[in-house]
Amino acid sequence: MSMASSSEGSPDSAQRIDSFNGQQSVYFVPFRWWKDAQESTMPCESVEKREILYTAATTTGSSYGGPMKLINNIFNSDILFDLKREGDALQSGEAGEASVSGRDFALVSSDMWLQALKWHHNDKISEKGVKSFSAGGVDRGDVYPVQLRLSVLQETNSLAVKICKKDNSVECFRRACKIFSLDSEQLRIWDISGQTTLFFESDLNNSKDCQQQRDQEMLLELQIYGLSDSIKLKEPKKEDGSTQQTNGVTNGINGGTSFRFGRSHSLSFLGKAGEAGTLGLTGLQNLGNTCFMNSSLQCLAHTPKLVDFFLGEYIREINLDNPLGMKGEIALAFGDLLRSLWAPGASTVAPRTFKAKLGRFAPQFSGFNQHDSQELLAFLLDGLHEDLNRVKNKPYVEAKDGDGRPDEEVADEYWRNHVARNDSIIVDVCQGQYKSTLVCPICKKVSVMFDPFMYLSLPLPCTSMRTMDLTVMSADGGSLPVSVTVNVPKFGKFEDLLKALVTACSLPEDETLMVAEVYNNRILRVLEDPTDSLSLIRDGDKLVVYRLKKDANDSPLIVFMHQKLEEQFICGKSSPTWKAFGIPLVSRLCDVENGSDIENMYLKLLSSFKMPTEVITENLENPTEEEATDKTGTDTTTSSEDKNSTDVKETKPESLPDPVLRLYLTDERGGSIESEILKEKPVNIKSKRLNVLARWPVKELDVYDTCLLSSLPEVSKFGTKRPQETFSLYKCLEAFLTEEPLGPDDMWYCPGCKEHRQAIKKLDLWRLPEILVIHLKRFSYSRFMKNKLEAFVDFPIDGLDLSSYISYKNGQTTYRYMLYAISNHYGGMGGGHYTAYVHHGGDRWYDFDDSHVNQISQEKIKTSAAYVLFYKRLVEEG
Repeated sequence: MSMASSSEGSPDSAQRIDSFNGQQSVYFVPFRWWKDAQESTMPCESVEKREILYTAATTTGSSYGGPMKLINNIFNSDILFDLKREGDALQSGEAGEASVSGRDFALVSSDMWLQALKWHHNDKISEKGVKSFSAGGVDRGDVYPVQLRLSVLQETNSLAVKICKKDNSVECFRRACKIFSLDSEQLRIWDISGQTTLFFESDLNNSKDCQQQRDQEMLLELQIYGLSDSIKLKEPKKEDGSTQQTNGVTNGINGGTSFRFGRSHSLSFLGKAGEAGTLGLTGLQNLGNTCFMNSSLQCLAHTPKLVDFFLGEYIREINLDNPLGMKGEIALAFGDLLRSLWAPGASTVAPRTFKAKLGRFAPQFSGFNQHDSQELLAFLLDGLHEDLNRVKNKPYVEAKDGDGRPDEEVADEYWRNHVARNDSIIVDVCQGQYKSTLVCPICKKVSVMFDPFMYLSLPLPCTSMRTMDLTVMSADGGSLPVSVTVNVPKFGKFEDLLKALVTACSLPEDETLMVAEVYNNRILRVLEDPTDSLSLIRDGDKLVVYRLKKDANDSPLIVFMHQKLEEQFICGKSSPTWKAFGIPLVSRLCDVENGSDIENMYLKLLSSFKMPTEVITENLENPTEEEATDKTGTDTTTSSEDKNSTDVKETKPESLPDPVLRLYLTDERGGSIESEILKEKPVNIKSKRLNVLARWPVKELDVYDTCLLSSLPEVSKFGTKRPQETFSLYKCLEAFLTEEPLGPDDMWYCPGCKEHRQAIKKLDLWRLPEILVIHLKRFSYSRFMKNKLEAFVDFPIDGLDLSSYISYKNGQTTYRYMLYAISNHYGGMGGGHYTAYVHHGGDRWYDFDDSHVNQISQEKIKTSAAYVLFYKRLVEEG
């Protein structure tokens, strides 16, 4: 029987069930090693297995005799001997302890081998208090393949065995010569796998004559285990780990040796860094944005009870008739994939069959777009449960309210009703129960229900605050602009920003605020709707807060924009251009009759920017380097903002500007001039906003601090690193268990009021599962955007203690858990990359990054990328 290959097969479900026994690997192990484990862990199962005893005998003329036999066999191409079938050992009573010698071996399936391996592992390290089994601890030097060619001899009820040198590596053939030597005491082989029985039955059905029967050869690959120097039987418990490792290497199975498995698959036992070197350390190929799937699959593939279940005879529990299931196809695809991942010597697995099944039953995961690993995990756990549900006909049960009964009684009733309809390995291992309490805010009706859960989705109790920098302009020009910093909810609304600004400005009763975004020295938009999301404000935006006098008459606003004349030299010629500058100034248009009133209002708003007289004189006598450069420079390049600004070039470059300030009516962009505002003429105000463009002569502008007028910070300066928020997993749990009102879209129908109410909801943990999956809600969605919280969650590794968070202690001895896997997400929304960290015995952790598998130190597994945590309940020391 060949090894499982490195990629999945795609058999039909019905055929897969019928032919499953023909797909197992066969292990050749010491019979005493197998017997020790069988008697301790599988007394009932062993009765169902037929142990067929074979005795080895030399085939006539097959080899040279005498002391040179071993050497002669090595130089010859074949080892030949017969295995005579002695019958059913169980019925004849020959399987007792007296029959176990150093030359007795057993043929067992991969399921049996893993079960026995688990027992020996736990027995060996029980003194250290380690309760969990990890097949990853097996030295790959302890398992190697030997190819056998078998012919069935029906007339003598025997198997003719040929071990060819050309079928095996030199080292494996040398070992086979030692193992199957018939010079010493009798060699006996106990077939517990049932594989040889299949050979006899197949030969009987297919052979037509005795000659064809003898000529027909069948290939059997044995996985030899327990026969190197590093493997001891139960009696001498004195070996140490260092000796095992050394012996395993000196036996010739090292990182540079590859062996031929099965038909044509060349796999490496001990690979280089990043390759699968031990059981379960097998990567999954990325088929195209399938890292989300690979991450969840690796976590489930290392969940202790699930590994045991799917490496065993799980097909017996597949429910083909469940209308909520998938005809067993998801369970079969997952089981095949898990077996491929745990096959000895397996290389990277391409999960194409599983991906195809997934896309068929869950179209949202079809194609090659990136998805959420937790959403896949939720679907897969539910799908596996329905495919493996032991309940064939679900009874009808009606949920009843507590009606004053003790919580313990109601909870047990809910759980019994749940298990009556849902009974699977997933329920046994992964499902818990929480108490849900709803209180009507009107009639105070209390409703208590107990619901099952597969995982806990915990909110991150981030402050979720956003720091914003804004510039505040005074209402009458009496003070310079002030930069204020406010903290607002990251996903809050504009009304939250207004409240924060009112507090920061100590706003008096007779003033109000207008918040505007300024771009290219003009008001791009005014933020008015209190329900607008703050996510519409980008970090690079520039916001100005205008303090305005309250006006009962709702007077129009007047917006002043500024321009100054700049000379540019193009091809040696002067080209004067009006250039926008500064922050627009805004005021109420009250008591204004003519252009003179508007000019006075403008100059009043500018008064705070006027520089002291001594500074003005100094500047006139010693022009700044920048001003000198402007007068003599010939650089024709402009910034991107300059190109987008509302510059207006003079039609007559040779004309000089008027030596006085002039005001013009313009549009919101300040890009066109409608008419000049004359001092003596009245102003015709037709709208709620009057836009005025002020053009300054060079000399008069020198008395104002234009740098200060143009200083406008961004909401959040690009590149500013905010301190990362950090909190414990317990804080997340407390936030999950805190009572909160239901949302307006999630109203509860109160049986007392007979109306939908926004009830107060409280959750409590009632029954905890053996495997606790914790989902950290890093992703948030709103109408406008998606966001990911990058906060660092400090989660326990060896001692998650939930004893103080459980509401009902039903005699369970412990509520402590140990972390064994993490699904990580790196990057932002709509992309990023998923990986998995998996515990593999002792203090060893491995990083599963698609097809790459590398060891990682335990100190590095705590990151802000942790997304889904997998915990297993600790077993109390007896």
